[in-house]
Amino acid sequence: MSKSRRSTDANDYQFVPRPLAAMSKSFDDGFEIEPHHHARDQLVYAVTGVMRVRTSTEAWIVPPDRAVYLPARTEHSISIHGHVEMRTLYIARDAHDDLPAAPTVLEVSPLLRELVLALIEEPVVYDEQGRGGAVALLILSEIAKARRLSLVIPMPRDPRLLRVCNALLADPASRLTLDSWVDTAGASTRTLARLFEAELGLSFAAWRQRVRFHNALEAIVAGEPIARVAERNGYRSSSAFAAAFRKAMGQPPSSLRGEGKA
Repeated sequence: MSKSRRSTDANDYQFVPRPLAAMSKSFDDGFEIEPHHHARDQLVYAVTGVMRVRTSTEAWIVPPDRAVYLPARTEHSISIHGHVEMRTLYIARDAHDDLPAAPTVLEVSPLLRELVLALIEEPVVYDEQGRGGAVALLILSEIAKARRLSLVIPMPRDPRLLRVCNALLADPASRLTLDSWVDTAGASTRTLARLFEAELGLSFAAWRQRVRFHNALEAIVAGEPIARVAERNGYRSSSAFAAAFRKAMGQPPSSLRGEGKA
């Protein structure tokens, strides 16, 4: 199949007679992909734009140069921010011994990026003894060795706490205190505080900070000065913001810059 005729229906890639299948699809800002799952493992990667990926227990904000790996049958939804050029790999579970066993964010190396784009140029049923097969083998090797990143927002199952968390995800800049969420949740402040610790392992303030850092991540990747991002997130200096960001996210904000960005 030529690139121009490549299907944009994920169902067409689940049972192709190859260990990898690559799909290219474009999405406009604000598009919502409803909860669904696939028969194969999935690597979700955006060449441009930012995706917010949700499962029942976790959420990720994924800029370019990061990808989410989702094992087969993992139900998830995706929100599109900005114009997203998505490149998705559907991967047979037995394609490699070292594929991630749980949903995770991977760092996309320049080599992995080019390999994914190269596989898009090959037929869906590529020649396993030719260029397509060689590219696929290299992709599997790069995924297996890719750095796993701690860019995750844990999500609760309790419906009372979930209402609060969904509202904060939609408005990370909200300054409402935990007391202010009592009516939304239908639970007392004490109950909400207990649920944050029991279900998420974080206090209300720590969880909200993590959401804000994920939200700031979009601006950082887009090239906004870190001093401006820090100020918008309530920090008086970029150094204080960077230190808090690193403690919460496991990496400094500067590591999220693409090549050529300061």
